Amino acid sequence: MKRERATFILHEMLDRLEQNTWPLDLITEVHLFGSYIRGAPEVGDIDVVVQHTTDKRWTQQVVDALCSGRDGHTPMRKALRGNRRGTSFQFQERQALQDEGIDLLLLWQRGEPIALARQRLATIAVDPAAGRAPRDHVLPAYETIADLLPRPVRIDLHRWSTEGRATITTFPLTDDQPRSTTAGEHMDDRWTASSPLRRAASAALAHLEHTGHAPDRLVLHGRPLAYGASDDTIDCFIDLHWRYWRRAHLYLEDGQAWFEVLPATPRQPLHALHITPTRP
Repeated sequence: MKRERATFILHEMLDRLEQNTWPLDLITEVHLFGSYIRGAPEVGDIDVVVQHTTDKRWTQQVVDALCSGRDGHTPMRKALRGNRRGTSFQFQERQALQDEGIDLLLLWQRGEPIALARQRLATIAVDPAAGRAPRDHVLPAYETIADLLPRPVRIDLHRWSTEGRATITTFPLTDDQPRSTTAGEHMDDRWTASSPLRRAASAALAHLEHTGHAPDRLVLHGRPLAYGASDDTIDCFIDLHWRYWRRAHLYLEDGQAWFEVLPATPRQPLHALHITPTRP
């Protein structure tokens, strides 16, 4: 995206921080890193590091999220970015990034006026020679879609691949419809015809059907297609745009594959990330 748009998105984020509503009132520090702070005229995602405290309400929603395989930071992420795309958040990762030698720029910390954060943004000089920062933890297997992968996902993939725990393939995913009545009825029960999630699910089911996967051995976005299916009858989990990513390592440990569809949007080209455990 153009730098001007990235700056506008950051100012909107500061507007939300200034309102100090839950869970934003838990945030203690916000840092920037990557191509934006290097002054690049064109940036990919805006890389933001967020440090925060917790309270009883936060702890409860995190426990609920983990029990259902969801990301516990979703409420904070949504509160920070609103409906805007283009921001990649790293939560509680300041020290880990510093240990890797990644430069961070403090944007705001608890107790400071938001106006000071805006001044810090204004002092970042544009450098026409600065290109986009290279993505870390990227291997050839998923290099072509690295910009679509959040940093925690890239770290997981890099570790599984280098440790020989999984084989990773990526490819464009064609819009298609599965032939299975079971699959069709399952999607009818969950999504409208115009839903981006239905589009992504349909493409994934059609591809896996064409490659010989039985619908009754699939889990789609948290629910098995076959009523009453047990863990030992499942071959593959289909996830739509990282909703259940925290479960991926559990499926791989059980010898089951993971099929990620991204992005789950109405019109953008779809891509598949297929992760197969090396030892079934």
